[in-house]
Amino acid sequence: MSDANSAVITRFYQAFNRLDAEAMSACYTEDVVFSDPVFGVLKGRQAGDMWRMLTSRAKDFSLIFDNVRADGHTGGAHWVATYLFSQTGNTVVNDIQARFVFRDGKICEHHDQFDVWRWSRQALGTKGLLLGWTPLVQNAIRAQAQKGLKAFQAGR
Repeated sequence: MSDANSAVITRFYQAFNRLDAEAMSACYTEDVVFSDPVFGVLKGRQAGDMWRMLTSRAKDFSLIFDNVRADGHTGGAHWVATYLFSQTGNTVVNDIQARFVFRDGKICEHHDQFDVWRWSRQALGTKGLLLGWTPLVQNAIRAQAQKGLKAFQAGR
């Protein structure tokens, strides 16, 4: 187990818990590759901007993380974010598994995995329950996330 890489993961989630996107981004290499089921693949500054957007809009936010593990090259963690989804006012509890790749003491790849249908049932309510499993709704969720990120970046 790499104590240095485990420490980077811990620093990242401690910063996230404080909603400190700059400290989170400092854990990434400049050319980081991030992916998740909603935002898709983000590279470099896009990944940091996603965290800047999410932390700046967070309402009733809390985070727990555990099972931090790392070796000299890869790592992982489990984390759960609870927050108010602004578009509907619904509370979301998102349970996520993260995988990391490290280079030069920083995260160069960050891949989050979670159940989009479970997320959509919480965030969107009945619509998410009935239709959140469909590619049409999941693609709409992804498009909305990308649109929001582009608008955020344009306003910076």
